[in-house]
Amino acid sequence: MILRLEGDEASGWKPGKPTPFLNTPVVETQPAFSPDGRWLACASVEAGRPEVFVKPYPGPGGKYQVSSEGGVFPVWSQTRHELVFATPAPDSRIMVASYTVEGESFRSEKPRPWSDVHYLVRPGQLGANRPFDLHPDGVRVALAKAPDVETARQDKVTFVFNFFDELRRVAPVKR
Repeated sequence: MILRLEGDEASGWKPGKPTPFLNTPVVETQPAFSPDGRWLACASVEAGRPEVFVKPYPGPGGKYQVSSEGGVFPVWSQTRHELVFATPAPDSRIMVASYTVEGESFRSEKPRPWSDVHYLVRPGQLGANRPFDLHPDGVRVALAKAPDVETARQDKVTFVFNFFDELRRVAPVKR
């Protein structure tokens, strides 16, 4: 949905009438606006698995597929003509696709891996929690690196008993 704000700084802002932005049977999630506000990237499962698509905002116009082997969590670089996204587990890599805009058409290059590093998939992350963040310089990302499969082993388990009792002891609620 789109909710336009009406008014100005002097008179104050008031919400306008909500209007549908997308009204399709396809699940489209994780929207991200381009730095110039003309394009919207999102993940869509219309191809049977999540892929990253770009479409003009507010439209009309075509839809352009950016990812080719799965894609989620698109993020636009603020400094380069690049769209960064993640591949779903089990691959779990950060990908980048350079793009150009010619008039009203969008063209992306074939996505390439950001690096050979795989990110750590956290429980419950498939929703809106992006597993990485792109630095404003467009050169660096922050992510939790997945352990190397060959050297990773879990040899320790921690059990926490009476967690809330301990929490109340160390951080009592003041009334």
